[in-house]
Amino acid sequence: MQILKRPLITEKISAMNEQGVYGFVVEKTASKPEIKRAVEKMYGVTVEDVRTMRYAGKPKTRYTKTKIVTGYSNAYKKAIVKVAEGEIIDFYGEI
Repeated sequence: MQILKRPLITEKISAMNEQGVYGFVVEKTASKPEIKRAVEKMYGVTVEDVRTMRYAGKPKTRYTKTKIVTGYSNAYKKAIVKVAEGEIIDFYGEI
């Protein structure tokens, strides 16, 4: 099972990258120690702190020609990771 699904690249997280703080969308069942080990293994950095947040799916409604379709967007879990001072994670180097 892959713990880290994808990095979060938002304006707010990108501003925090200068302080060594990075965001990831992670598996809903992942714990903080698992997230720490996965980031350290994948990017070769030392992780100091991990904070997690769970987001519920939001209700969505779409109007079509024949009927109204209702449902929910996917629920997900977000992790904010602080790495040791002087270390960086380069998301854009792989592009």
